[in-house]
Amino acid sequence: MLTPLDIENKKFSKQIMNGYSVDEVDDFLDELTKDYEKLYKEVADSKNKLEDMQESISKYKNIELTLQNTLVMAQNAADEVRDVAKQQAEQIISEAQVEAKKQIADLEQEMLLKRKESEELQKQFDVYKAKMESLLISQLELLKDVNKE
Repeated sequence: MLTPLDIENKKFSKQIMNGYSVDEVDDFLDELTKDYEKLYKEVADSKNKLEDMQESISKYKNIELTLQNTLVMAQNAADEVRDVAKQQAEQIISEAQVEAKKQIADLEQEMLLKRKESEELQKQFDVYKAKMESLLISQLELLKDVNKE
């Protein structure tokens, strides 16, 4: 591709007869050089902008990919946390059930012991009552004997 400097430095051989006017050719070349230089700069600027935009697009694509990976990792972490929490909850429930069964068994054992104690006390009371009745009867008999005499 020709540069504006190439156009400006282009020299034509001069013909004496039937040639173009040197001033008109020079003026036209000057005008062409200016227009071409302007277009050349615009194309160069457009290429630079395009490269910048492509770099930006590439950066944004990398950011998007990073965000997607981050979201996937966050979802996986959330799933893992949920699963661990569920396992812990199940373990807590299971331990609570075992503890509750143990406490129930302990309470049933304690109730059985208290029932046996109660029955034993009732038997002791009955024996004591019988002894007291016997003592009272014997005392009454003694009193009757004392009154008879």
